[in-house]
Amino acid sequence: MDKHQQQQLSLAKCSRQKYSEWIFRDVPSDITIEVSGGTFALHKFPLVSRSGRIRKLVAEHRDADISRVELLNLPGGAEAFELAAKFCYGINFEITSSNVAQLCCVSEYLEMTEDFSKDNLGSRAEEYLESIVCKNLEMCVEVLQQCENLIPLADELRIVSRCIDAIASKACAEQIASSFSRLEYSSSGRLHMNKQAKREGDWWIEDLSVLRIDLYQRVMTAMKCRGVRPESIGASLVNYAQKELTKKSSLWNPSSQTKVDLISTGHERLVVETIVNLLPVEKLAVPITFLFGLLRSAVMLDCTIACRLDLERRIGSQLDVATLDDLLIPSFRHAGDTLFDVDTVHRILVNFSQQDDSEDDMEDASVFESDSPHSPSQTALFKVAKLVDNYLAEIAPDANLKLSKFMVIAETLPTHARTVHDGLYRAIDIYLKVCSTNIFPLHLSISRRKALFSKVSLIILQ
Repeated sequence: MDKHQQQQLSLAKCSRQKYSEWIFRDVPSDITIEVSGGTFALHKFPLVSRSGRIRKLVAEHRDADISRVELLNLPGGAEAFELAAKFCYGINFEITSSNVAQLCCVSEYLEMTEDFSKDNLGSRAEEYLESIVCKNLEMCVEVLQQCENLIPLADELRIVSRCIDAIASKACAEQIASSFSRLEYSSSGRLHMNKQAKREGDWWIEDLSVLRIDLYQRVMTAMKCRGVRPESIGASLVNYAQKELTKKSSLWNPSSQTKVDLISTGHERLVVETIVNLLPVEKLAVPITFLFGLLRSAVMLDCTIACRLDLERRIGSQLDVATLDDLLIPSFRHAGDTLFDVDTVHRILVNFSQQDDSEDDMEDASVFESDSPHSPSQTALFKVAKLVDNYLAEIAPDANLKLSKFMVIAETLPTHARTVHDGLYRAIDIYLKVCSTNIFPLHLSISRRKALFSKVSLIILQ
């Protein structure tokens, strides 16, 4: 017998001793209940007086004088059954947010309803859930955590949906109250919102980060339906993603070029895809650096194409606020590939360039709400052109970077995006100097190299 098995036997023995501490000693037990490895030596009368399920089992085996019952798949396991058994024996214990979900589910399983006994466990737990838990956001979150191991029964009993609705309503109400608290009169006597005042209605962001991703998704969806502010939704998504994904530091380090282990868990992929689906449609609801972080994760974790394209489209719609570090997305896929993912950056640039004023063409992208027209302004074009030139200069020293890829990046923006071409010339110069041995034979004369430089420049700048 190995050490692990010995520890399990020891724990089981301690559990049996704990379970029997509160059982009456002056009356010999006449029924043994087995639940998930726990064994309870109990008495039929208090059990059948409260539990419809045990009453039926005893009645069905009356002639055989049943003395042992195994309760399979009991929600909450031995811990939940112990509380239910205590209730049957009339032993007081406190119903709390940490056990109410278990009590609701185990009472349903054991049929501890008003049909079999007045003021039974089921009604007691339900009353606590409705009157106490659903009025408190932190308690609702704690109950949802307990429900993670009680689904699907917790769903069937609407424990999950009631807690989610309560959280969404509470967050929305507090956000409205916070908005009213920031209203003030200006010197001219007009009522306006003080944007500098601290917002107090988003304290729930940290509380929700402990939820499992499927329940977190349902809470966020409910909040969006209730009208919680997009920037608050965005802040919650950022907080949740950073907690779940920072184990892979390269996902959130824009300057990291280190190759990482491509064997990733399904959980991380699910987190990224879920968060992308939950992103608010409004522009700037989350920082663009966060969108790039999600995109790095999506590429590395091999998320769905739809997920990656959605991120590229969102980034393209606000590329003018990006930085060079944002664009330096490491190439995760092939050892012989370029250091940076040039193809992804090209698609982002295409998304930025193809923004136009046509409502028909922008039917899908129109969800990115903005006060400005859909087509990029000249100021935005200038910013992105400078960003692209700096990006080309950064990737130019890469010996694996093909001329065709270098050129397609340089040519993506329209000709009127640049009024000065110094940055682009600098990038071309770096590229030709570093890669000349790969592109041009070494025996070419200096004059011939200059001629080729001029030719490449004309192709790119025409």
